[in-house]
Amino acid sequence: MLAECGKTKVLCTVSVQDQVPQWMYNRHQGGWLTAEYSMLPGAGQPRKPRDGRTGRPLDGRSFEIQRLIGRALRCAIDLAALPEVTLWIDCDVISADGGTRTTSVNGAVVAVYDALLWMEEQKQLPKWPLRGLVSAVSVGVVGTTPMLDLDYQEDSSAEVDLSVVCAADGRLIEVQGGAEKKPFAMDQFQQMVTMGQTGCAFIRDLQKKALGI
Repeated sequence: MLAECGKTKVLCTVSVQDQVPQWMYNRHQGGWLTAEYSMLPGAGQPRKPRDGRTGRPLDGRSFEIQRLIGRALRCAIDLAALPEVTLWIDCDVISADGGTRTTSVNGAVVAVYDALLWMEEQKQLPKWPLRGLVSAVSVGVVGTTPMLDLDYQEDSSAEVDLSVVCAADGRLIEVQGGAEKKPFAMDQFQQMVTMGQTGCAFIRDLQKKALGI
């Protein structure tokens, strides 16, 4: 599925692999979910070299983002309720204007829902494993103004930048970020987290609309 947030566009797909990671062999603990993230060369300016083409390993930012996506989605799924399969989430950024990690999370959970529907149709699921949707949004302080869903220009000038990931009931899954120029107060942090939770609730409604649920 194509997740769009302003000019940011991320193609999110899910593949079902009929095996689990080697460390899960013979444990009969259900399935696994993992994610890969990549920004395509022409997604932003200047052109980003394709991962693996420079002889270097995956860059640290991409590695950190795909780990975030995997953690967020594993919080939403009862892995023990899956058969012994691996759900591979692929998030490929085709246009970047800020918020690529949060847009990836938002699109990935919709793609996972569709994949689980397919597995249910194939009678591969003993029970429905998805506990609820997951949503994410960026929050920042630009100048002295708290802002939601920052684009690249806003993000590049922000004094504080957070990514907030929420479960379906609004509870926090992860909060990432920090100050860019000077420390910020706890009341500012709490205000930004609350704004993030409000934004996540709005996104969750859009996800439900897209899925028809």
